Amino acid sequence: MVSVGERLSRARVRTFIGRGDELGRFSRALSGDPQAPFAFYVYGPGGIGKSTLLRRMADRARAEGRLLVELDGRFVSRDPAEFERAAGPLLDVAGTVLFVDSFEHCQWLESRLWQHFLPRAADDSLVVLGGRRPPQPQWAADPAWAGLLHVAELAPFSEEQARRLLTAADIRPELRDRVLRFAGGNPLALSLAAAAGSAGCGREEIWAPSADVLRTLLAGLIGEVPTAAHRRALEVAAQAHATSEELLAAVLPDEDAHLLFGWLRELPFMEATGRGLHPHDAARETLAADLRWRAPHAFETVRQRLADEYLRVLREAPEDRVWTVTDELFYLYREGETLARLRTWSREDEVHDRPLHPDDLDVVLRMAEETEGPESADLVRYWARRRPEAFSVYRLVSTGRIVAFTARLALPAPPDPADLAADPVVAAAWAYTEATAPVRPGEHIGISRFSVYPGQYQVPSRVIDLSSSRAQAEAARARGRAYGFAVFRDAEAWGERVRGTLEDTGARPRVGPYTYGVFGVDWRGVPVESWLMRFISPAAPASAGPSPFSRTAFDRAVREALTHWRDRDAFAACALLRTRLVADAADPVEELRTLVRDVVEDLAGDPRGVRARDALAAGYFSGAPTQEAAARRLGLPYGTYRRHVRQGLDLLCGVLWGREVAG
Repeated sequence: MVSVGERLSRARVRTFIGRGDELGRFSRALSGDPQAPFAFYVYGPGGIGKSTLLRRMADRARAEGRLLVELDGRFVSRDPAEFERAAGPLLDVAGTVLFVDSFEHCQWLESRLWQHFLPRAADDSLVVLGGRRPPQPQWAADPAWAGLLHVAELAPFSEEQARRLLTAADIRPELRDRVLRFAGGNPLALSLAAAAGSAGCGREEIWAPSADVLRTLLAGLIGEVPTAAHRRALEVAAQAHATSEELLAAVLPDEDAHLLFGWLRELPFMEATGRGLHPHDAARETLAADLRWRAPHAFETVRQRLADEYLRVLREAPEDRVWTVTDELFYLYREGETLARLRTWSREDEVHDRPLHPDDLDVVLRMAEETEGPESADLVRYWARRRPEAFSVYRLVSTGRIVAFTARLALPAPPDPADLAADPVVAAAWAYTEATAPVRPGEHIGISRFSVYPGQYQVPSRVIDLSSSRAQAEAARARGRAYGFAVFRDAEAWGERVRGTLEDTGARPRVGPYTYGVFGVDWRGVPVESWLMRFISPAAPASAGPSPFSRTAFDRAVREALTHWRDRDAFAACALLRTRLVADAADPVEELRTLVRDVVEDLAGDPRGVRARDALAAGYFSGAPTQEAAARRLGLPYGTYRRHVRQGLDLLCGVLWGREVAG
């Protein structure tokens, strides 16, 4: 008869996936290899497979006839003497193997463990610790422990390993991508998803986690959440592409963002990057799915607040901050039909972009010739000489190797005859503007002229995502941009992808053996915010339907316009010009100024609005150098004047918002 323990051990062997390095090193230690470590410390977020690995190690140690001492950190006494009694065989019996799982619950023991307990271990004994947090750095970096301690952070399963698990669970092939996206390589999430999917995949066309799966995952991946404010911070991090303390403060203005961000940062499933905190995929998807299931209104509220903040950043932040903000905005709505056609959020082969350096030019030219031919390479050389600032090179984050380049040209009107003669694609773009709505002197066009990624040429990729984000940010902030154009070689495929967002100009210029499609948008006819929102609600035309602004963002835009009233250049770049108030205006700047003046004047028609009208006119239109001077001009105490200004702003915003909503 085979014992229950032996049957369990055999089942673990059959279903165990990956972790070959850790098991191999542990097996060498069991066999007495003098170069093998004495202590093994494995760590990672909840559900990553620490306990499964420790059980597999224990099976191997048991098969070697070793004495095992297995402790769970959740139930270890706060008395160090009691821990020593429980783990005593490690000190007294040669060859003992001590396992401590959930070590994060007794992390307070760590210094005593390294300094006083483990140095007294019996001959040939081994120690395995598993927890959510890494060891204190002084032990991992201590030269005395260098050959004795092995520290391993467990990574999520690779896609191939995850697919093996789902195949073994008999998940239908057409459902596996959905399960993989939700689980993100997390073994616990994959196992629960596989179990749930196996039960329902005969009836379900689209796999979705059940409430029971979400509840189990939240307990396993997230653990205890201290307060409702901490829960809200988690829900923001679950939807935002990257969460900074500044973003948290904007979305949760009534909470202590510094405290909450510090707590988020310490969570074991959070990854800190230059742009903020990223939850591991399984934790992100679990939190978002749980919120959407139990509180759909709260889910949409968080998403709308994030979208409002991204649009504010797009208009107001320093240039070095805005380049990826549309990437972050679109990430919120990544499941939408239009975005699914155009964008990818895979973090495999992650790239970052840098301006073109002269030393990069040979690599860039070689890429252009290999993918688009020598004629295109000649044009790259031409534009790199004429507009070097337009070029970006993309390097793999992992190795620094250049893998792609793009060029986004900003070309003023009237066009340079040399450019028209040299580049058929640029000539086609200018010809389209002349045939539709000519570009006036002082205006310019933007054209994403090259996007060359030999490994993923002319298909949705992170390179195209990032280049598009930069192009959209440039369009939102550039003064005098009349048109934006994108160029794709496979015009038919890209025509379908950009449907509803860019217009096919019909131009098909030829460079060497290849024909290119030119797609564009007239920025004079659609505010950038409205255009961006088409990706989220593509059915809404530019001049109808809900405003692309939230009420909060709209009120902020009104205040911004008044602040810049006397600086005509700054006023011409303000966000209020991108609302529907002047979407069809021939001269939007003058018409907006007239509209605001008229509405302020009309406030006097309401007895409550007379003093409000006077305060706004004195503070913004009269030329008073400061708000204090405006108060003196009206003969009012400053506090009284400020109260009238606040009332006037509320009334003005209310009237303008009514017109915005009415279209």
